[in-house]
Amino acid sequence: MFDFLRRRRLLRRGLASRKTRRRRTRNELLRSLEAAGYVKVIVLAAFIAGLAFLIFSGQQPEPTKNFVIALLFFATAIVQLWINQPRTFSQNSRVFLVFGTIFVQLAATKLILVLSSEHAFKFLTPEMGWLLAPYAFAPLVLSVLLGRNHGLFAAVFVSLWSSVLFGKIDAPLLVISLISGFTAVYLTLQVRRRSRLIRAGVGVGVAIWLSSLSFGMIAINLFPPMDNDWGMIGLQSALALGNGIITAMIVGGALPMLEHLFQITTDVSWLELSDLNHPLLRRMTIEAPGTYHHSLVVANLAEAAAEKIGANATLCRVCSYFHDVGKLVKPQYFTENMSFERNPHDDLAPTMSALIIIAHVKEGVDLALTHGLNKQIIDVIQQHHGTSLVYYFYQRALQQQEDARAGGKIMNIRKEDIPEVQEESFRYSGPKPQTKESAIVSLADIVESASRSLEKPTPQKIEQLINELIEERIADGQLDECDLTLGEIRIIAERFRFTLMTMLHTRIAYPKHELKFTPVEDQKLRPDVMASLRKPASAPPVSAA
Repeated sequence: MFDFLRRRRLLRRGLASRKTRRRRTRNELLRSLEAAGYVKVIVLAAFIAGLAFLIFSGQQPEPTKNFVIALLFFATAIVQLWINQPRTFSQNSRVFLVFGTIFVQLAATKLILVLSSEHAFKFLTPEMGWLLAPYAFAPLVLSVLLGRNHGLFAAVFVSLWSSVLFGKIDAPLLVISLISGFTAVYLTLQVRRRSRLIRAGVGVGVAIWLSSLSFGMIAINLFPPMDNDWGMIGLQSALALGNGIITAMIVGGALPMLEHLFQITTDVSWLELSDLNHPLLRRMTIEAPGTYHHSLVVANLAEAAAEKIGANATLCRVCSYFHDVGKLVKPQYFTENMSFERNPHDDLAPTMSALIIIAHVKEGVDLALTHGLNKQIIDVIQQHHGTSLVYYFYQRALQQQEDARAGGKIMNIRKEDIPEVQEESFRYSGPKPQTKESAIVSLADIVESASRSLEKPTPQKIEQLINELIEERIADGQLDECDLTLGEIRIIAERFRFTLMTMLHTRIAYPKHELKFTPVEDQKLRPDVMASLRKPASAPPVSAA
């Protein structure tokens, strides 16, 4: 209310603009639900209720005993998730994703095996049901969305729960499910293309086929009498292989929806976002080519460093492309885009110059929201300068203040009339980098910018520059809120040094090549060519052309 009245007052005086900059709004209700303990209890209770329904439905011996065993598995799963994946356990949406995906697989397995045992369809025998159960669904989904540790978690516990759905613990079902789940996780360690999912599906299908062959579900007699039903064996083999492939296809189709629903971006989506034909990047090539080239070099530095410490390298590359997109609003005020004729900051006060420089972060967020960029890209745009100081213009303002004070003594101007230089006016609004990837992009940005000022770069100069810049960031507290360790920072600095050395290496000074021109008269040319080479009488001399 008071901000609105203050803004109206400033507008009447001509001291504010009617334009309002867009900000990424956070839904407070969703944030409160994400961390609420009662929501987690509801999700886990719903999973237990669903598990009870699957175990007590149908005709099977000792369902109560099996349910108690399932509850013990559930308690183990909760403790395992709480200890090994505390960040996932603290987010209710991730807990819902993990247990919801596992329940979907359990429900599908129960449905298929019940239909096969009751001969609901003529071709669906109990042996066929074993081959059609989607053993790798939950491991595939969670491995791609949340990482291999979550995939292994799903593979183990979905196999344990599947084995108690039909009475006594079914050892063949348990082993086949475990082998299929582990195979799915191993083949999806790095899914950078959707074709890798199909490859993983083929691997899962082969694992199911080999396991089924080992347990005699696909009966092939290798010793006399070799009375094999090759038609049935071929059908069973096709079902086993098709099981993995169809599961992978279903997962591939569900991934975009799950990514959007749970605000997760996989490597596949990051690669799609790395397309340099994005409208903002195309604008940058025309309106701010210096910034575009700077962003490409920052992307190379950040990606190389992220790979070395095990961070998300693809995320770093994509975020680096867009981290300075706000410079499109006033590109001529940034060094890499300035013309050689004039520096526009020469006509501005240091405070105004600092405002323009600092504003590129907010303008970048505005452009990113307008073009619907990923939430993590917007976070990196906001955080890549943290709360650091625009040092050049801050020093310039201090110098002008000193000059004013020196001149004030001569002109008898009181010290109170000389405006004070406040450091806060020359700092970015932040926040500081919150993740490893955001911190890597931040460090790559300052290292690349400063490396342009090196004259005759040598390995020693590059290493000294990188170490000084990183030490300044640490001393200023800009890396306090991310989880980078000192060992990882040392590895990042070493990777920056190596990458910059390859980019800024010197070249051999080649000798000038002297061109020798042969007079036209001495060349043996055809008459028609000679005619075309004759100058008309009115032609200017060669030196004037």
